[in-house]
Amino acid sequence: MGLFVVGTMYLRTCPSTASTFPVSHFWTWRGYPIHYVESGLAHQGTPLLLIHGCGASTEHWRKNIAVLAASHPVYAIDLLGFGRSAKPELVYSGDLWRDQLRDFCAYVVKAPVIVVGNSLGGYASLVLAADCPEWTAGVALLNSAGFFAEDRPVGTWRTWFADQGRRMCAHHWVNWWLFQCFRRPSMIRKVLLKVYRDPSAVTEQLIESIYRPSCDPGAAKVFRALLKAPQRFVDELLTQLSRPLLLLWGEWDPCLTLQEARKFLRCYPKAQLKTIPAGHCPQDEQPEMVNRYLLEWSLEVERVNLPSHTP
Repeated sequence: MGLFVVGTMYLRTCPSTASTFPVSHFWTWRGYPIHYVESGLAHQGTPLLLIHGCGASTEHWRKNIAVLAASHPVYAIDLLGFGRSAKPELVYSGDLWRDQLRDFCAYVVKAPVIVVGNSLGGYASLVLAADCPEWTAGVALLNSAGFFAEDRPVGTWRTWFADQGRRMCAHHWVNWWLFQCFRRPSMIRKVLLKVYRDPSAVTEQLIESIYRPSCDPGAAKVFRALLKAPQRFVDELLTQLSRPLLLLWGEWDPCLTLQEARKFLRCYPKAQLKTIPAGHCPQDEQPEMVNRYLLEWSLEVERVNLPSHTP
């Protein structure tokens, strides 16, 4: 299983806000340093575990952690390959991140969590919840990534073109060129302005939080590996899910539209869907709404999970 070590990056400096002031740590998993932040550990509510999207990091939850930590222990983690976590040359997949998150729950949180994921983090959260129900009390997906079986290319020529496109993008020099293009701050801004509804939310702090990890050793190889990453179909994962599911969906997302959210509902009718006037990252554009929905729903999850008592 490997050696697990927790190390503090910086300490609380304001006693009056000690219960909600986020503290940054590094944890060693399978020999790799993994970055995470924690807050609100004095509270008895079900822990919340926040998972960022592709190219993002724990900083994408900067508008949520303090509010959520006022009543819950809150953890936000950088997936392997992102943020301040290590960027080794590996095969990246939902199964790899599932193992990382499962071991984080077992060795750091030491309790089942309500896992909350945006975009790629939503897919990783769903794999964890489907495969490791013993470590998940509920799962909340914010504009979650992931393919459904119906999205599979149909027909020989469509399949061939899709395969050729993936192979071309994964080629070393093509991948290097794409990575250099997409990591530029000007391109990061351009992409964010396309997937955010509110342009004022695209700040220099946000752009820097995405650009900075792209300068780390190994970042280009992670980018290449992601283009070849194996994926499991979302509808198959949902057939395994046995936990409450909340869908918080930015209705202005040009990539993962409300039609995608409705696919989740068709496969898992017990899910709750809340639409939010935002783009791809509602936790950053509409944090007040997201925080309120998460806190209200977490109370429902805790009521569902209360142990029954025989009179």
